[in-house]
Amino acid sequence: MTIKPLEDRIIIKQDDAQSITESGLIIPPTAQHKPLQGEIIAHGPGKKGEPISVKRGDRVLFHESAGTEIELDGNPYLFMRESDVWAIL
Repeated sequence: MTIKPLEDRIIIKQDDAQSITESGLIIPPTAQHKPLQGEIIAHGPGKKGEPISVKRGDRVLFHESAGTEIELDGNPYLFMRESDVWAIL
């Protein structure tokens, strides 16, 4: 499916939650935290007079409660505004 967000909206593929610590301990699903970073999959052109500052493929940090979870072609994504992105990694 092809999708083109409007204005300053972006679609992010969120990183997977960590299920094993560096020391080898297994973290149960109920204790896993959703990561606050991911990759830009698609973005709109920006608001009139304000070009968008991220591009496809950028890895970004975002707010914990940012965005709306959507499903495209059976895969989960986050749909949010560019202003919810804190930084480009």
